[in-house]
Amino acid sequence: MGVAERKNREREARERRITAAARQIAEAEGWSAVTVRRLADEIEYTQPVLYSHFKNRDAIVGAVALEGFREIKKVLQHAAQGPTDSRQAREDVAIAYLDFAREHPALYEAMFTMSTDLQFAKAGTPSELREAFEVLAAVVPPSCRDVDVATETFWAALHGLAQLESSGRIKHSTRLARAALLVHGLFE
Repeated sequence: MGVAERKNREREARERRITAAARQIAEAEGWSAVTVRRLADEIEYTQPVLYSHFKNRDAIVGAVALEGFREIKKVLQHAAQGPTDSRQAREDVAIAYLDFAREHPALYEAMFTMSTDLQFAKAGTPSELREAFEVLAAVVPPSCRDVDVATETFWAALHGLAQLESSGRIKHSTRLARAALLVHGLFE
């Protein structure tokens, strides 16, 4: 292994430590507890070292969000692969999405509500975001007039349900019925 390759691997390892520490603090105490100073203390590096990896806290949140998109893509793919019935696949994907949001509230917040430099639906959209979107699009019936618009609407409805559930404004006990109603209302 050459010096450059070793340094690159060490850099990537430090970045993983930084994002892992940010996620851990955010899940335990909320994103307001995640500061560059706190992260530097947690991983035992100086603040300038963190700034050599990420230009600011928002960039760290963005890196965590990208991890989240990689993770949700896998969760949604797994949910879509189970049933052979396309309606059931859509419902399973909807439930998997809601479960992901409930099980990873700080990660979900980084992905969808925190300030980041991530661009959605633009030429510069990171592949992690596009690929997660494509998993949702894969369960949208091809008969929809505009699959992208239908996918965006499906995603928006799921996000709204996830937000309402996390804030305790709707019951968790009726999520299966809501998912079925959403799929039926949008796609049938």
